[in-house]
Amino acid sequence: MNEKRKFHTDLRSLKRETRVYLSCGRGPGGQRRNKKETCVRLRHIPSGVTVTATEHRYQARNKELAFERLQKRLTKLNKRKKPRIPTKISRARKEKILERKKRRAKKKKLRRKVEITLE
Repeated sequence: MNEKRKFHTDLRSLKRETRVYLSCGRGPGGQRRNKKETCVRLRHIPSGVTVTATEHRYQARNKELAFERLQKRLTKLNKRKKPRIPTKISRARKEKILERKKRRAKKKKLRRKVEITLE
């Protein structure tokens, strides 16, 4: 799924590369939703991405919605991540960190039990 390949996001090629599954909707919505196949699930074969749409009563509207979601998901997959440029911590920042560490260590040292030895 995490290939370096770019995926087509135009509607025509998406319709060729996807498999459409229809099913009855679940939950509230009345007879139409429970009897008709209004739930749409799309599986994009090259990328393996699956999206569903069950919000509307009509299969056509759910199909449009599913294709929009698939386009968004593939656009996000196509986007190249920026490489992270490691930065060096400045001297002042490093000193500040070390000062905090020393202060914290001192505070913890004061919490320890004191051993009293009688001589």
